[in-house]
Amino acid sequence: MLKNIKKDFYINRGNHKGMAIVLGYRISNYFADNKYSLIRICGYPFLKLYSFFFTWIMGVEIPAKTKIGVGLQIWHGVGLIINVKVVIGNDCTLRHTTTIGNKFAGGGSPVIGDNVDIGAHTIIIGDIKIGNNVTIGAGSIITKSIPENSIVYGNPLKLKLKKE
Repeated sequence: MLKNIKKDFYINRGNHKGMAIVLGYRISNYFADNKYSLIRICGYPFLKLYSFFFTWIMGVEIPAKTKIGVGLQIWHGVGLIINVKVVIGNDCTLRHTTTIGNKFAGGGSPVIGDNVDIGAHTIIIGDIKIGNNVTIGAGSIITKSIPENSIVYGNPLKLKLKKE
């Protein structure tokens, strides 16, 4: 956990709000996913504080049980909503007023690969996969899977493959 926090802090250097959000998420994820009930019980007050502070005060909903890889970068954070079933890979960048989740209650949620940069005001919903090395432009609405090494933007969505 400390190694993950160190990398997250390095990625978010100079971005104090992003650091606070990622640190809160990492600690709460440690307590929520821990197999030992004593550690979960000791972490219960932190989990409640995390849920209250980040959801109600900062307007950021990242459930403690969400699976997110190391190198998470969050810019601004306000209005950021992620469903508990979403899986996010390593080195992902998220910006404000972004929603990542399912289309309906109980539906599948996105699986996002490594090195994905998600622009502000983006909606990613449904049982879809976002490949590695994808850039998603601001204001995009993603309801279909995106291949690796792509740039997507707009509504309706435009897809462009990155040159290697």
